Amino acid sequence: MTYHAKSEFMRVMLERGFVADCTDYQALDEALTAGVVPAYIGFDATAKSLHVGSLIQIMMLRWLQKTGHKPIVLMGGGTTKVGDPSFRADERPLLTEDQINANIAGIKQVFSGYVAFGDGETDAKMVNNAEWLDDLNYLSFLRDIGRHFSVNRMLAFESVKSRLDREQSLSFLEFNYMILQAYDFLELNRRYGCLLQMGGSDQWGNIVNGIDLTRRVLDNQIFGLTTPLLETSDGKKMGKSQDGAVWLNADMRSPYEFWQFWRNTTDADVGRFLKLYTELPVEECDRLGALEGAEINAAKIRLANEVTTLAHGAEAARTAEATAREVFEKGGVGDDLPTLSLSADDIGDGISIVQLFVKSGLAKSGKDAKRLINENGAKMNDEPVTSAGHMITTADLATPVKLSAGKKRHALVSLTDG
Repeated sequence: MTYHAKSEFMRVMLERGFVADCTDYQALDEALTAGVVPAYIGFDATAKSLHVGSLIQIMMLRWLQKTGHKPIVLMGGGTTKVGDPSFRADERPLLTEDQINANIAGIKQVFSGYVAFGDGETDAKMVNNAEWLDDLNYLSFLRDIGRHFSVNRMLAFESVKSRLDREQSLSFLEFNYMILQAYDFLELNRRYGCLLQMGGSDQWGNIVNGIDLTRRVLDNQIFGLTTPLLETSDGKKMGKSQDGAVWLNADMRSPYEFWQFWRNTTDADVGRFLKLYTELPVEECDRLGALEGAEINAAKIRLANEVTTLAHGAEAARTAEATAREVFEKGGVGDDLPTLSLSADDIGDGISIVQLFVKSGLAKSGKDAKRLINENGAKMNDEPVTSAGHMITTADLATPVKLSAGKKRHALVSLTDG
């Protein structure tokens, strides 16, 4: 993008690679220069934590506040009851209200490390769209809002069209989602003067709908800004790892495992990820990203430390790095490794090494564990495991046992008193 921004926020977004598209670069830039711009990103409450796939959006809200504007975190307590069909092959499972509220409580924890909440002009605000969606009168909503939407246009949006082209079912419930999201933007503009919606490029159609609806109903000009849909350089979806989603909440993904995810970044992604997920100066990100050979490992450790500090605090980052050094460089155990605690009852007369690899999360299944052992990728206390039939007794766990799957994934198994 060659647009030369005047506002600090737009300059940061463009320099660091956050921008895929914008509805009106110049008018948005002028609004950002003229005063405080309230801007929102919506997060549906489909799990008790967000994962690193959402981190690019969270960093946008952080930069927004750092450059003098007001972040609005919109929790989709209402829209989660419908489910966003964008670029999905099937309908999302419907959650109960209690499940949604529990998920929102979990997600709230994520944001405290990234933005400051309060009542000031640039303090962040968390809002739940259930406030206005739960009590909508269906007939009034159809008459006042539904009349502004063209079904022909909605069918032409890529997120819907791709589903229909594959002859996959799209329920009327899901089809309503884009109307509800557009209505969110209208309500946030009406209630809080919100001028900007940000989101992934898969949300472009929904964002444009909200801008159009707000113009028709309130005659207000508002804006949309999207980020690229991120994949790693080897084509994997951002946010996924070998053993599942990389959650941001510490109770769903330990800070050590989180740190390791970033430490294991592919060489080609280091510079790009430093720009998106840390606040290091762009020149420093470019310098670190250009390192080669063994030197790039220092850049990966810097990346892991910076991202983990934002998510879990500086102490968690220091502990994770110390544990990694203990495990990798000195062949030690490390205090911060993911730990599987077993009681004597769990072990009984003995538990197979295969079960330990599965229970500790280092293997997805018994078959996966046996393959790991057969390929010489499994170790116990840094010694190769040679037999899938090897049994572990309570005596073996008198001191914690370290299990390793390959060179980078480790866990401890310990015996509890219970």
